Amino acid sequence: MDTKELLARVKADHVKFISYQFTDVTGSVKSVDAPIKQLESALEDGVWFDGSSVEGFARIQESDMRLVIDPDTYAVLPWSPAEARRARVFCDIYTPDGQPFEGDPRGALKRMIAKATERGWTYNVGPEPEFFLFRRNAGEGIHPVPHDVGSYFDFSADDEAVRVRTELMDALNSMGLEIEVGHHEVAIGQHEIDFRFADALHTADNVLTLKYTVKAIAAKHDLIASFMPKPVFGINGSGMHCHQSIFDSKGNNLFYDADNEYHLSPLAFGFIAGQLKHARALAAIVAPTVNSYKRLVPGYEAPVYIGWAQINRSALIRIPRFTEGRIKAMRAELRFPDPSANPYLAFATILGAALDGVDNKLTPPAPLNNINVYHLDEAERARMGIASLPGSLAEALGELEKDQVIRAALGESIYEAFTRAKWDEWDAFRINVTDWEVERYLELA
Repeated sequence: MDTKELLARVKADHVKFISYQFTDVTGSVKSVDAPIKQLESALEDGVWFDGSSVEGFARIQESDMRLVIDPDTYAVLPWSPAEARRARVFCDIYTPDGQPFEGDPRGALKRMIAKATERGWTYNVGPEPEFFLFRRNAGEGIHPVPHDVGSYFDFSADDEAVRVRTELMDALNSMGLEIEVGHHEVAIGQHEIDFRFADALHTADNVLTLKYTVKAIAAKHDLIASFMPKPVFGINGSGMHCHQSIFDSKGNNLFYDADNEYHLSPLAFGFIAGQLKHARALAAIVAPTVNSYKRLVPGYEAPVYIGWAQINRSALIRIPRFTEGRIKAMRAELRFPDPSANPYLAFATILGAALDGVDNKLTPPAPLNNINVYHLDEAERARMGIASLPGSLAEALGELEKDQVIRAALGESIYEAFTRAKWDEWDAFRINVTDWEVERYLELA
Protein backbone atom coordinates (compact mmCIF):
# COMPACT_ATOMS: atom_id res chain seq x y z
CA MET A 1 0.00 0.00 0.00
CA ASP A 2 1.06 3.58 -0.58
CA THR A 3 0.33 6.41 1.87
CA LYS A 4 -3.00 7.32 0.30
CA GLU A 5 -4.25 3.73 0.39
CA LEU A 6 -3.20 3.23 4.00
CA LEU A 7 -4.88 6.43 5.18
CA ALA A 8 -8.07 5.36 3.39
CA ARG A 9 -7.97 1.93 5.04
CA VAL A 10 -7.49 3.45 8.48
CA LYS A 11 -10.45 5.73 7.97
CA ALA A 12 -12.68 2.92 6.71
CA ASP A 13 -11.72 0.73 9.68
CA HIS A 14 -12.53 3.52 12.18
CA VAL A 15 -9.11 3.21 13.78
CA LYS A 16 -8.39 5.61 16.65
CA PHE A 17 -4.83 4.62 17.60
CA ILE A 18 -1.93 2.95 15.83
CA SER A 19 0.94 0.90 17.25
CA TYR A 20 4.33 1.23 15.55
CA GLN A 21 5.94 -2.14 16.28
CA PHE A 22 9.44 -3.65 16.20
CA THR A 23 11.41 -6.21 18.23
CA ASP A 24 14.49 -6.24 20.40
CA VAL A 25 17.18 -8.86 19.83
CA THR A 26 15.46 -11.44 22.06
CA GLY A 27 12.21 -11.19 20.06
CA SER A 28 10.11 -9.16 22.49
CA VAL A 29 7.65 -6.95 20.60
CA LYS A 30 8.08 -3.26 21.34
CA SER A 31 5.55 -0.60 20.45
CA VAL A 32 5.28 3.16 20.14
CA ASP A 33 1.59 4.11 20.19
CA ALA A 34 0.00 7.30 18.86
CA PRO A 35 -3.38 8.77 17.92
CA ILE A 36 -4.28 8.14 14.32
CA LYS A 37 -4.08 11.84 13.43
CA GLN A 38 -0.28 11.53 13.67
CA LEU A 39 -0.11 8.75 11.06
CA GLU A 40 0.27 10.94 7.97
CA SER A 41 3.29 12.75 9.37
CA ALA A 42 4.71 9.46 10.66
CA LEU A 43 4.50 8.01 7.16
CA GLU A 44 6.40 10.99 5.82
CA ASP A 45 8.99 11.58 8.56
CA GLY A 46 9.09 8.36 10.56
CA VAL A 47 8.63 8.04 14.31
CA TRP A 48 11.47 9.07 16.61
CA PHE A 49 12.05 7.15 19.84
CA ASP A 50 14.70 6.58 22.51
CA GLY A 51 16.44 3.27 21.87
CA SER A 52 18.78 3.36 24.87
CA SER A 53 16.59 1.13 27.04
CA VAL A 54 15.79 -1.46 24.36
CA GLU A 55 17.74 -4.75 24.57
CA GLY A 56 20.48 -4.68 21.95
CA PHE A 57 19.91 -1.13 20.79
CA ALA A 58 22.02 2.01 21.06
CA ARG A 59 24.14 3.25 23.92
CA ILE A 60 22.62 6.19 25.77
CA GLN A 61 24.87 8.77 24.11
CA GLU A 62 23.55 7.74 20.67
CA SER A 63 20.03 6.68 21.56
CA ASP A 64 17.87 8.50 19.00
CA MET A 65 16.25 6.06 16.59
CA ARG A 66 13.72 6.46 13.80
CA LEU A 67 10.99 3.97 12.92
CA VAL A 68 10.16 3.75 9.22
CA ILE A 69 6.71 2.29 8.63
CA ASP A 70 6.08 -0.71 6.37
CA PRO A 71 2.53 0.10 5.17
CA ASP A 72 1.95 -3.43 3.86
CA THR A 73 1.97 -4.76 7.44
CA TYR A 74 -1.10 -2.77 8.49
CA ALA A 75 -3.69 -4.78 10.43
CA VAL A 76 -6.46 -3.93 12.89
CA LEU A 77 -6.06 -5.52 16.33
CA PRO A 78 -9.38 -7.40 16.54
CA TRP A 79 -9.48 -7.55 20.36
CA SER A 80 -9.34 -3.75 20.73
CA PRO A 81 -12.70 -2.14 21.63
CA ALA A 82 -14.60 -0.23 18.95
CA GLU A 83 -14.45 3.05 20.85
CA ALA A 84 -10.63 2.83 20.98
CA ARG A 85 -9.96 0.74 17.88
CA ARG A 86 -6.23 0.09 17.39
CA ALA A 87 -4.21 -1.07 14.42
CA ARG A 88 -0.56 -1.95 14.04
CA VAL A 89 2.22 -1.61 11.50
CA PHE A 90 5.67 -3.16 11.65
CA CYS A 91 8.60 -0.81 11.26
CA ASP A 92 12.23 -0.85 10.21
CA ILE A 93 14.72 0.99 12.40
CA TYR A 94 17.03 3.72 11.11
CA THR A 95 19.75 5.85 12.68
CA PRO A 96 19.50 9.66 12.76
CA ASP A 97 21.70 9.91 9.65
CA GLY A 98 19.19 7.89 7.63
CA GLN A 99 21.04 4.55 7.59
CA PRO A 100 19.46 1.19 8.48
CA PHE A 101 20.31 0.38 12.09
CA GLU A 102 22.63 -2.63 12.23
CA GLY A 103 21.01 -3.87 15.43
CA ASP A 104 17.51 -4.16 13.94
CA PRO A 105 16.50 -7.87 13.81
CA ARG A 106 14.04 -7.24 10.96
CA GLY A 107 16.81 -5.46 9.09
CA ALA A 108 19.14 -8.44 9.61
CA LEU A 109 16.61 -10.72 7.93
CA LYS A 110 16.13 -8.25 5.08
CA ARG A 111 19.90 -8.22 4.51
CA MET A 112 20.00 -12.00 4.24
CA ILE A 113 16.94 -12.10 2.01
CA ALA A 114 18.69 -9.65 -0.33
CA LYS A 115 21.46 -12.24 -0.82
CA ALA A 116 18.84 -14.72 -2.05
CA THR A 117 17.03 -12.10 -4.12
CA GLU A 118 20.28 -11.28 -5.97
CA ARG A 119 20.22 -14.85 -7.27
CA GLY A 120 16.59 -14.56 -8.37
CA TRP A 121 15.37 -16.67 -5.45
CA THR A 122 12.56 -16.32 -2.94
CA TYR A 123 13.17 -18.01 0.39
CA ASN A 124 9.84 -19.37 1.66
CA VAL A 125 9.11 -20.52 5.20
CA GLY A 126 6.05 -22.24 6.61
CA PRO A 127 6.36 -22.46 10.42
CA GLU A 128 4.28 -24.56 12.80
CA PRO A 129 4.26 -22.70 16.14
CA GLU A 130 2.93 -24.75 19.06
CA PHE A 131 1.67 -23.28 22.33
CA PHE A 132 -0.06 -24.15 25.58
CA LEU A 133 -3.21 -22.71 27.10
CA PHE A 134 -3.12 -22.68 30.89
CA ARG A 135 -5.69 -21.77 33.48
CA ARG A 136 -4.79 -18.95 35.84
CA ASN A 137 -3.97 -20.38 39.25
CA ALA A 138 -5.78 -19.21 42.32
CA GLY A 139 -3.35 -17.83 44.86
CA GLU A 140 0.29 -17.07 44.30
CA GLY A 141 1.54 -20.25 42.62
CA ILE A 142 3.04 -20.13 39.13
CA HIS A 143 2.95 -23.85 38.33
CA PRO A 144 0.89 -24.12 35.13
CA VAL A 145 -2.40 -25.99 34.95
CA PRO A 146 -3.35 -27.15 31.41
CA HIS A 147 -6.59 -25.76 30.06
CA ASP A 148 -7.94 -29.11 28.80
CA VAL A 149 -7.24 -32.85 28.86
CA GLY A 150 -7.29 -33.50 25.12
CA SER A 151 -4.53 -35.11 23.07
CA TYR A 152 -3.28 -35.19 19.47
CA PHE A 153 -6.00 -34.19 16.98
CA ASP A 154 -8.75 -34.87 19.54
CA PHE A 155 -12.18 -33.68 18.43
CA SER A 156 -14.85 -32.23 20.65
CA ALA A 157 -18.10 -30.86 19.29
CA ASP A 158 -18.24 -27.93 21.69
CA ASP A 159 -15.76 -27.55 24.49
CA GLU A 160 -13.99 -24.46 25.80
CA ALA A 161 -10.67 -25.29 24.11
CA VAL A 162 -12.32 -25.61 20.70
CA ARG A 163 -14.15 -22.31 21.16
CA VAL A 164 -10.95 -20.49 22.11
CA ARG A 165 -8.98 -22.00 19.22
CA THR A 166 -11.77 -21.11 16.77
CA GLU A 167 -11.77 -17.51 18.02
CA LEU A 168 -8.00 -17.42 17.63
CA MET A 169 -8.14 -18.61 14.03
CA ASP A 170 -10.85 -16.06 13.21
CA ALA A 171 -8.80 -13.22 14.72
CA LEU A 172 -5.63 -14.28 12.89
CA ASN A 173 -7.49 -14.52 9.58
CA SER A 174 -8.75 -10.98 10.07
CA MET A 175 -5.14 -9.83 10.52
CA GLY A 176 -4.04 -11.25 7.19
CA LEU A 177 -2.72 -14.67 8.12
CA GLU A 178 -4.02 -17.37 5.79
CA ILE A 179 -4.89 -20.01 8.36
CA GLU A 180 -4.68 -23.54 7.02
CA VAL A 181 -5.43 -25.68 10.06
CA GLY A 182 -5.69 -25.56 13.82
CA HIS A 183 -5.67 -28.63 16.04
CA HIS A 184 -4.93 -30.03 19.45
CA GLU A 185 -1.33 -31.19 19.85
CA VAL A 186 0.10 -34.22 21.67
CA ALA A 187 0.28 -32.81 25.20
CA ILE A 188 -2.68 -31.79 27.35
CA GLY A 189 -3.42 -28.09 26.92
CA GLN A 190 -1.20 -27.90 23.81
CA HIS A 191 -2.33 -26.48 20.46
CA GLU A 192 -1.03 -25.65 17.01
CA ILE A 193 -2.32 -23.17 14.42
CA ASP A 194 -0.66 -23.36 11.00
CA PHE A 195 -0.77 -20.61 8.40
CA ARG A 196 0.21 -20.68 4.74
CA PHE A 197 3.88 -20.36 3.89
CA ALA A 198 5.18 -17.09 2.48
CA ASP A 199 8.47 -15.31 1.91
CA ALA A 200 10.62 -15.23 5.04
CA LEU A 201 10.01 -11.57 5.95
CA HIS A 202 6.25 -11.84 5.66
CA THR A 203 6.35 -15.09 7.61
CA ALA A 204 8.45 -13.62 10.44
CA ASP A 205 5.94 -10.77 10.76
CA ASN A 206 3.17 -13.39 10.87
CA VAL A 207 4.87 -15.37 13.65
CA LEU A 208 4.98 -12.27 15.86
CA THR A 209 1.36 -11.49 14.97
CA LEU A 210 0.29 -15.01 15.89
CA LYS A 211 2.10 -14.94 19.24
CA TYR A 212 0.67 -11.71 20.59
CA THR A 213 -2.79 -12.37 19.12
CA VAL A 214 -2.93 -15.77 20.81
CA LYS A 215 -1.89 -14.16 24.10
CA ALA A 216 -4.47 -11.37 23.79
CA ILE A 217 -7.41 -13.64 22.92
CA ALA A 218 -6.41 -16.12 25.64
CA ALA A 219 -6.38 -13.31 28.21
CA LYS A 220 -9.99 -12.47 27.27
CA HIS A 221 -10.88 -15.98 28.43
CA ASP A 222 -8.82 -15.61 31.62
CA LEU A 223 -6.23 -18.03 30.21
CA ILE A 224 -2.46 -17.78 29.87
CA ALA A 225 -1.07 -18.60 26.44
CA SER A 226 2.54 -19.72 26.60
CA PHE A 227 5.08 -20.29 23.82
CA MET A 228 7.61 -21.52 26.40
CA PRO A 229 9.36 -24.54 24.83
CA LYS A 230 8.94 -26.88 27.83
CA PRO A 231 6.50 -25.53 30.41
CA VAL A 232 5.56 -28.90 31.94
CA PHE A 233 7.94 -31.71 32.85
CA GLY A 234 7.15 -35.17 31.49
CA ILE A 235 5.07 -34.19 28.45
CA ASN A 236 5.91 -32.91 24.97
CA GLY A 237 7.28 -29.41 24.62
CA SER A 238 6.39 -26.80 22.00
CA GLY A 239 8.38 -26.51 18.79
CA MET A 240 8.18 -24.36 15.71
CA HIS A 241 9.07 -26.69 12.84
CA CYS A 242 10.00 -24.64 9.78
CA HIS A 243 9.13 -25.93 6.30
CA GLN A 244 11.48 -24.28 3.80
CA SER A 245 11.77 -24.00 0.04
CA ILE A 246 13.37 -21.81 -2.62
CA PHE A 247 11.29 -20.53 -5.56
CA ASP A 248 12.53 -18.72 -8.65
CA SER A 249 10.98 -15.56 -10.09
CA LYS A 250 8.51 -17.63 -12.12
CA GLY A 251 7.24 -19.51 -9.09
CA ASN A 252 9.13 -22.74 -9.77
CA ASN A 253 10.22 -24.75 -6.75
CA LEU A 254 14.01 -25.08 -7.09
CA PHE A 255 14.15 -27.88 -4.51
CA TYR A 256 12.47 -30.31 -6.91
CA ASP A 257 14.32 -32.69 -9.21
CA ALA A 258 12.27 -35.37 -10.97
CA ASP A 259 15.31 -37.57 -11.62
CA ASN A 260 16.54 -37.81 -8.02
CA GLU A 261 15.37 -40.72 -5.86
CA TYR A 262 14.31 -38.28 -3.15
CA HIS A 263 13.04 -35.71 -5.71
CA LEU A 264 15.63 -33.25 -4.35
CA SER A 265 17.76 -30.94 -6.49
CA PRO A 266 21.50 -30.22 -5.97
CA LEU A 267 20.39 -26.84 -4.58
CA ALA A 268 18.24 -28.60 -1.98
CA PHE A 269 21.08 -30.93 -0.98
CA GLY A 270 23.46 -27.98 -0.52
CA PHE A 271 20.78 -26.17 1.47
CA ILE A 272 20.32 -29.16 3.79
CA ALA A 273 24.08 -29.74 4.13
CA GLY A 274 24.69 -26.14 5.18
CA GLN A 275 22.07 -26.27 7.90
CA LEU A 276 23.43 -29.56 9.22
CA LYS A 277 26.99 -28.17 9.21
CA HIS A 278 25.99 -25.14 11.27
CA ALA A 279 23.29 -26.79 13.40
CA ARG A 280 25.18 -26.60 16.69
CA ALA A 281 25.72 -22.85 16.36
CA LEU A 282 22.21 -22.29 14.98
CA ALA A 283 20.82 -23.82 18.17
CA ALA A 284 21.69 -20.66 20.11
CA ILE A 285 19.40 -18.64 17.81
CA VAL A 286 16.54 -21.04 17.05
CA ALA A 287 16.43 -22.57 20.57
CA PRO A 288 17.51 -19.47 22.47
CA THR A 289 16.45 -19.98 26.08
CA VAL A 290 17.61 -22.05 29.02
CA ASN A 291 14.27 -23.84 28.83
CA SER A 292 14.72 -24.71 25.12
CA TYR A 293 17.14 -27.48 26.05
CA LYS A 294 14.58 -29.15 28.31
CA ARG A 295 12.62 -29.77 25.09
CA LEU A 296 15.55 -31.04 22.99
CA VAL A 297 15.82 -34.39 24.77
CA PRO A 298 14.98 -37.95 23.65
CA GLY A 299 11.50 -39.32 24.14
CA TYR A 300 9.27 -36.38 23.21
CA GLU A 301 9.46 -36.22 19.38
CA ALA A 302 11.95 -33.35 19.46
CA PRO A 303 15.21 -33.72 17.51
CA VAL A 304 18.43 -34.29 19.41
CA TYR A 305 20.83 -35.62 16.78
CA ILE A 306 22.13 -33.97 13.61
CA GLY A 307 21.05 -35.67 10.41
CA TRP A 308 18.39 -35.67 7.73
CA ALA A 309 15.87 -38.20 6.51
CA GLN A 310 12.83 -38.71 4.40
CA ILE A 311 9.84 -39.22 6.68
CA ASN A 312 11.87 -40.08 9.84
CA ARG A 313 10.73 -37.68 12.60
CA SER A 314 13.77 -38.31 14.79
CA ALA A 315 15.96 -36.47 12.24
CA LEU A 316 16.87 -32.81 12.55
CA ILE A 317 15.77 -32.15 8.95
CA ARG A 318 12.89 -34.14 7.51
CA ILE A 319 11.82 -34.31 3.86
CA PRO A 320 8.04 -34.80 3.85
CA ARG A 321 6.80 -37.52 1.50
CA PHE A 322 6.50 -36.31 -2.09
CA THR A 323 3.09 -36.58 -3.75
CA GLU A 324 2.98 -36.72 -7.54
CA GLY A 325 1.81 -33.46 -9.06
CA ARG A 326 2.60 -31.40 -5.96
CA ILE A 327 5.98 -30.04 -7.06
CA LYS A 328 5.50 -26.74 -5.21
CA ALA A 329 5.11 -28.66 -1.94
CA MET A 330 8.68 -30.03 -2.10
CA ARG A 331 10.37 -28.73 1.04
CA ALA A 332 12.80 -29.35 3.88
CA GLU A 333 11.41 -29.31 7.42
CA LEU A 334 13.84 -28.01 10.04
CA ARG A 335 12.64 -29.42 13.36
CA PHE A 336 14.66 -27.86 16.16
CA PRO A 337 13.47 -24.23 16.18
CA ASP A 338 11.04 -23.38 18.97
CA PRO A 339 8.59 -20.48 19.32
CA SER A 340 10.70 -18.61 21.88
CA ALA A 341 13.06 -17.65 19.03
CA ASN A 342 13.12 -14.20 17.48
CA PRO A 343 11.75 -15.20 14.04
CA TYR A 344 13.75 -12.52 12.20
CA LEU A 345 17.04 -13.80 13.60
CA ALA A 346 16.01 -17.45 13.26
CA PHE A 347 15.17 -17.14 9.57
CA ALA A 348 18.20 -14.94 8.85
CA THR A 349 20.62 -17.46 10.33
CA ILE A 350 19.09 -20.63 8.94
CA LEU A 351 19.16 -18.98 5.52
CA GLY A 352 22.77 -17.95 6.09
CA ALA A 353 23.70 -21.53 6.98
CA ALA A 354 21.88 -22.85 3.92
CA LEU A 355 23.56 -20.40 1.53
CA ASP A 356 26.95 -21.46 2.90
CA GLY A 357 26.10 -25.04 1.98
CA VAL A 358 24.94 -24.04 -1.49
CA ASP A 359 27.91 -21.77 -2.24
CA ASN A 360 30.45 -24.35 -1.11
CA LYS A 361 28.65 -27.22 -2.87
CA LEU A 362 28.38 -29.19 0.34
CA THR A 363 26.65 -32.55 0.29
CA PRO A 364 24.81 -34.00 3.29
CA PRO A 365 25.65 -37.40 4.75
CA ALA A 366 23.52 -40.43 3.94
CA PRO A 367 19.92 -40.03 5.09
CA LEU A 368 18.81 -41.64 8.34
CA ASN A 369 15.87 -43.39 6.72
CA ASN A 370 14.48 -46.33 8.69
CA ILE A 371 16.80 -45.53 11.59
CA ASN A 372 15.44 -44.39 14.93
CA VAL A 373 18.45 -42.42 16.12
CA TYR A 374 17.05 -42.36 19.66
CA HIS A 375 17.61 -46.14 19.84
CA LEU A 376 21.32 -45.94 18.97
CA ASP A 377 23.86 -45.83 21.76
CA GLU A 378 26.71 -43.33 21.86
CA ALA A 379 29.22 -45.70 20.25
CA GLU A 380 26.86 -46.50 17.38
CA ARG A 381 26.20 -42.82 16.73
CA ALA A 382 29.94 -42.08 16.78
CA ARG A 383 30.58 -44.90 14.31
CA MET A 384 27.92 -43.46 11.98
CA GLY A 385 29.21 -39.90 12.39
CA ILE A 386 25.98 -38.62 13.95
CA ALA A 387 26.65 -35.58 16.13
CA SER A 388 24.22 -34.19 18.68
CA LEU A 389 22.79 -30.76 19.31
CA PRO A 390 24.12 -28.77 22.28
CA GLY A 391 22.77 -29.89 25.62
CA SER A 392 22.43 -26.42 27.12
CA LEU A 393 22.18 -22.76 26.21
CA ALA A 394 25.76 -22.25 27.42
CA GLU A 395 27.05 -24.98 25.10
CA ALA A 396 25.10 -23.50 22.19
CA LEU A 397 26.50 -20.01 22.84
CA GLY A 398 29.99 -21.49 22.82
CA GLU A 399 29.31 -23.00 19.40
CA LEU A 400 27.90 -19.71 18.12
CA GLU A 401 31.05 -17.89 19.18
CA LYS A 402 33.13 -20.16 16.91
CA ASP A 403 30.85 -20.02 13.84
CA GLN A 404 31.72 -17.08 11.59
CA VAL A 405 28.96 -17.86 9.07
CA ILE A 406 26.17 -17.57 11.63
CA ARG A 407 27.78 -14.54 13.24
CA ALA A 408 27.97 -12.86 9.83
CA ALA A 409 24.28 -13.57 9.21
CA LEU A 410 23.46 -11.76 12.45
CA GLY A 411 25.98 -8.95 12.01
CA GLU A 412 28.41 -8.14 14.79
CA SER A 413 26.13 -5.56 16.42
CA ILE A 414 23.32 -8.08 16.88
CA TYR A 415 25.74 -10.90 17.73
CA GLU A 416 27.25 -8.89 20.59
CA ALA A 417 23.89 -7.72 21.93
CA PHE A 418 22.29 -11.15 21.62
CA THR A 419 25.13 -13.06 23.29
CA ARG A 420 25.39 -10.48 26.07
CA ALA A 421 21.67 -10.92 26.84
CA LYS A 422 21.86 -14.70 26.64
CA TRP A 423 24.95 -15.06 28.82
CA ASP A 424 23.15 -12.90 31.39
CA GLU A 425 20.19 -15.29 31.13
CA TRP A 426 22.45 -18.29 31.59
CA ASP A 427 24.19 -16.75 34.62
CA ALA A 428 20.84 -15.92 36.23
CA PHE A 429 19.78 -19.54 35.76
CA ARG A 430 23.15 -20.89 36.91
CA ILE A 431 23.02 -19.18 40.29
CA ASN A 432 19.30 -19.67 40.94
CA VAL A 433 18.23 -22.35 43.43
CA THR A 434 15.39 -24.38 41.89
CA ASP A 435 12.55 -26.34 43.50
CA TRP A 436 14.17 -29.54 42.21
CA GLU A 437 17.40 -28.81 44.08
CA VAL A 438 15.60 -28.02 47.32
CA GLU A 439 13.48 -31.19 47.11
CA ARG A 440 16.53 -33.33 46.29
CA TYR A 441 19.19 -31.94 48.58
CA LEU A 442 17.62 -30.09 51.50
CA GLU A 443 17.52 -33.11 53.82
CA LEU A 444 19.91 -35.35 51.92
CA ALA A 445 22.97 -33.10 52.11
